[in-house]
Amino acid sequence: MVFQSRNDSNHTLEYVSKGCHELTGYVADDLIRNRIISYGDLIHPDDREMVWINIQNAVVQRKSYELVYRIHTLSRQIKWVREVGSSSAAVSGSDELLEGFITDITDWKVAEETIQRQVRRFQALRAIDSAISAGPDLQFTLGVLLEQIMAQLDVDAAAILLHRVGSPMLEYGARRGFRTEAYLNTTMRMGEGFAGIVALTQQTIHLPDLSLEPNRRNQPLPIEAEGFKVYYGIPLIAKEQVKGVLEVFLRTPRSIDPERLEFLEALAGQAAIAIDNSSLFEQLHDSNIELSIAYDATLEGWAKALELRDRETVGHAHRVIEMTLQVANRIGIRGDSLQHIRRGALLHDIGKMGIPDSILLKPGPLTPDEWEVMRQHPKHAYEMLKTIEYLSPALEIPYSHHEKWDGNGYPQGLKGKNIPMAARIFAVVDVWDALTSDRPYRFAWSEHQALEYISRESGRHFDPEVVNAFFSQ
Repeated sequence: MVFQSRNDSNHTLEYVSKGCHELTGYVADDLIRNRIISYGDLIHPDDREMVWINIQNAVVQRKSYELVYRIHTLSRQIKWVREVGSSSAAVSGSDELLEGFITDITDWKVAEETIQRQVRRFQALRAIDSAISAGPDLQFTLGVLLEQIMAQLDVDAAAILLHRVGSPMLEYGARRGFRTEAYLNTTMRMGEGFAGIVALTQQTIHLPDLSLEPNRRNQPLPIEAEGFKVYYGIPLIAKEQVKGVLEVFLRTPRSIDPERLEFLEALAGQAAIAIDNSSLFEQLHDSNIELSIAYDATLEGWAKALELRDRETVGHAHRVIEMTLQVANRIGIRGDSLQHIRRGALLHDIGKMGIPDSILLKPGPLTPDEWEVMRQHPKHAYEMLKTIEYLSPALEIPYSHHEKWDGNGYPQGLKGKNIPMAARIFAVVDVWDALTSDRPYRFAWSEHQALEYISRESGRHFDPEVVNAFFSQ
């Protein structure tokens, strides 16, 4: 949407292109000179001051500006937009005008937020898995699990009841977020109370308004004293047996959305495993295989979300994985190292999530300053993944695949064999795929041209040993 507006707090529009209808739901005449509503009123209240301050700073400094913020459309939908503009040189003072364009970047922001949310949940799963693996201390494991539930799902209180094989009773084993201590030593029978019904039916229960539940006064929990409004009860089932119940409480009348509820049920599954065998050491092999599959599925989701944001490289990650593994195999790499290389190749450009849209999505060539920002993406990848112990062996490719054999690469300026072998292999494959793929600014090179380039760069950009392995296919 192209616009021209006054430099005032309402962003009063003097001209707006027809694209405003698709973006805002309003036709151009509705917005021009605030005839129906001002554009400033469309800006999300939490973002208005930021937008105003940044525009004024840019005007004072006679610089162009770029802003990312939210708007409310006519249908009250929230959209993320990117505004790029500058002050008009033709006028000045209080009548100074701004001109530029505003684009819808909602899909990109949603993709970015999805990745960030998945990273947090991935780290939560790893924290719980580490607690389970650390030893037989069930209280410690359940405490870590409840802390992750509280942190990741924004609930007010959570508790776990334990069911021992052969017993008709449930007893409270761990809790977080409660104001009272009245229930600590209480028990209940299977089939009695909210948790007893969950355990007996082996079904998740959602009670959206506890004040309407006739049996609420028969609960061991002081619902009124705690101020609980909403209840979720999830059975903890392992090996087709009920091991306990996970209870979650909200003090405000709202629901947990389906995505968060699915994650909560996943955490309940881990709790059931911990309760089923608090020693777990004999069963870690099978559990780790299942977790590895789940982690790899998460990594696939990250790669797909990144492709949604950077549409220029759709399919690139999956194309280079197979070729990278083939070259690694020719060099003699075997076993778990190949799995780490596969994950590193899948996540090689994950650091681009830290690059501003104005640079990553720029249709034309980048300026030297913009290239400097772009070259930070390996560092972003390192900072993003370094705290995830499970991915440490896979970091070599995301962090070092832009290093060069002669030491003129980035971000560390590594040289020769100081560059990790996985990164040296991937560098050749990455360049090959980039050269032989169409880009908005050029057509794909022929295979012959790309091979000639890689051959010329052997000993300069690329490790000669890797080049030889690449050519031996």
